[in-house]
Amino acid sequence: MPNPSNTPLETTAGHDNRWWQIVGGVIMNLAFGNIYAWSVFVAPLERQFGWRRAETATVFTIAICMTAFTSWLSGWIYDRRGPSICAFTGGIMLSLGFVLSSFTHTLRDLFLYFGVIGGVGTGLGCTVIIAVLTKWFPDKRGLAVGLIVGAFSASSAIFGPLAGAVLIPRFGVARTFEILGVAFFAMTMSGAAILKDPPPGYRPAGWMPALSQKAAPSTYEFTLRQMLQTSSFYLMWIGYALGCTAGLMVISQLIPYLRSRGIDSRSEATVILILGAVASILGRVLSGWMSDKLGRLYVLRLMVAVSAFAMPVLYAAGSEAVLLYSAISVVYFCYGTQFSVNAATCADFWGVKHVGLNYGVFITAWGVGGIIGPRMGGVLYDRQHNYHSAFLCAGLLAAVALLFELLARRPVAPIESWLVAVAAHSK
Repeated sequence: MPNPSNTPLETTAGHDNRWWQIVGGVIMNLAFGNIYAWSVFVAPLERQFGWRRAETATVFTIAICMTAFTSWLSGWIYDRRGPSICAFTGGIMLSLGFVLSSFTHTLRDLFLYFGVIGGVGTGLGCTVIIAVLTKWFPDKRGLAVGLIVGAFSASSAIFGPLAGAVLIPRFGVARTFEILGVAFFAMTMSGAAILKDPPPGYRPAGWMPALSQKAAPSTYEFTLRQMLQTSSFYLMWIGYALGCTAGLMVISQLIPYLRSRGIDSRSEATVILILGAVASILGRVLSGWMSDKLGRLYVLRLMVAVSAFAMPVLYAAGSEAVLLYSAISVVYFCYGTQFSVNAATCADFWGVKHVGLNYGVFITAWGVGGIIGPRMGGVLYDRQHNYHSAFLCAGLLAAVALLFELLARRPVAPIESWLVAVAAHSK
């Protein structure tokens, strides 16, 4: 049948199976998300090797930095070769990083094994999962991405307590790294085998894009160069970077902070870690779903504003259980929001044709947050022996992030911008 409108024909091939892409992505991200379980290794490694807090925080910083700054490479490869090469390579490198970490004797070893190798593997794998899902779910983009990044957070709720409360006490740090590395290899390989792109021109059955929707996809496919020419990219990127800096400053130091407040019980710390992870999962999934209904920027601004208040409150809570648990839940919920909503916004604002590379560049904001946040938290603690300044600074950074996101608007396509300029000139 001819297609005179020259619009993509509705393609429903594989529609019934598109949810399997989420299954594969969830399995993979349950492994990749273990970068967030780093805090359970901090105290045992410091006791064993005599390292300082700022030194162990640097391992986490390197891992996040490598994850984020490898994402642009992953996106570039994905846009040209598809998801498989990055998904499989990423899984192998993550697993290798954990296994090699069991042979750690110096900080340099851990920087290389956990930070560089594990971080690069995570960056290669995570980006393609999100890129694939934004194509399969144009109608439920926020929810789909939320489920995927929710699995990334769920990893720390599962493997963090498992490592901290069971594996490390029983087998030691080195053997725990080995056990987790083998498990992650099996998980990432099975998930990568499922992951694939939809057919060209794919649309879910019965769905048509509507620009009147609160979260409408772009009708123009921005290249990387064109995306970098929009002011919305820089406003969103800075807001993302500052929001992640604030969140990671708190999250990377949570377990040490609880100990500084006299919460030394392994079981209580485990409960709090699970609580935070569950809140982050809910933040990613529910905020993604909410952004489909209410709009990306509205939800993102709301959650960043709430986090600006919640971070100082977390420090003020002390050991008051109800306030402490509530503040931790809010901080993690709001931090999780940034991943699902920003990822969905990237696809909505600048299109999905080049989403691999575009999102890979966009998520470098998280890498900048990973460089600044954990390191700043560790340094401020080493200087003051408390977290008052760190948590107050985190709240201020979130407030500044909100200002940038309030200025952001949906970008105008180059052709639309040209037509507006011509119309204005003709008058």
